[in-house]
Amino acid sequence: MIYDCIIIGGGIAGLQAAIQLGRYQHKILVIDSHNGRSNLCRAYHNILGWANGVSGEYLRTTGRSQAEDLGVEFINQTVVTIEQENHAFVCTVKDEKKYTGNRILFATGIMDRLPNFPEIYPCLGVSVYVCPDCDGYEVKNKRTIVIGAGNVGANMALTLTYWTDNIIYINHEQTEIDAQLQNQLQLKNITYYNEAIKNVITKESQFKGVVLENNLHFESEHAFVALGGNDVRSGLAASIGIQLHENQHILTDPRTKMTNIKNVWAAGDVVAHSEQVTIAMGEGAQAAIWIHKSLL
Repeated sequence: MIYDCIIIGGGIAGLQAAIQLGRYQHKILVIDSHNGRSNLCRAYHNILGWANGVSGEYLRTTGRSQAEDLGVEFINQTVVTIEQENHAFVCTVKDEKKYTGNRILFATGIMDRLPNFPEIYPCLGVSVYVCPDCDGYEVKNKRTIVIGAGNVGANMALTLTYWTDNIIYINHEQTEIDAQLQNQLQLKNITYYNEAIKNVITKESQFKGVVLENNLHFESEHAFVALGGNDVRSGLAASIGIQLHENQHILTDPRTKMTNIKNVWAAGDVVAHSEQVTIAMGEGAQAAIWIHKSLL
């Protein structure tokens, strides 16, 4: 069987594209590894109609059901290689099965690098955040701990001063910070500790604070994580010659979302853009519209 389009990634962008293409009645396959950002986020706060937030799990579950009702097929697998054969694309997954599509949409996303404290995961999006554009509002005038590494964490702490002047920056990985940034931390009265965290304190989905290796204890209801080194999942795209930005995100046509390779599109956080759920939805729909046009 040859699919009209294979969507690699079943997160927010991939699901929105699948719904749009399903409504066009195309033959669509979504290959999803179930290992992305939207699997982890317990609450997105900046989506129209969801004033109190909505979880990634809910959007994924309802989105998949919506797409399946439109005839879209799903498999839970990881694509390991893509090859061009004639005018089609052959995707090989981990169990060595092959799936062929006339069009490809990369919606592979990114994965944040998080500290090795499992108790943080139920808090993600609820009281522990990674994106100041998404969730800076949640810490307005509130004490906030930044769990960071070097310059990345320092920049996050400085960014958050737009929302609060009560910030503690803990350089968990004790990575060097530029002198200029250290001066800015002092000027903004950001409390700074160059010390690893021993324990993170939580209660269900509520962050409560941290204990440092030197046994200092800090209480807070909110935290941001900024370790840097996020996994931009563009390697598979690069393997077939897709052009990447210097930060490894995929470059696309701003109107159509097509990459530099004909009949290959990209959407969502793997693309060079502001990493927002609403933007991922829009890009997924936009890419789907132009994939449809190309199939006519």
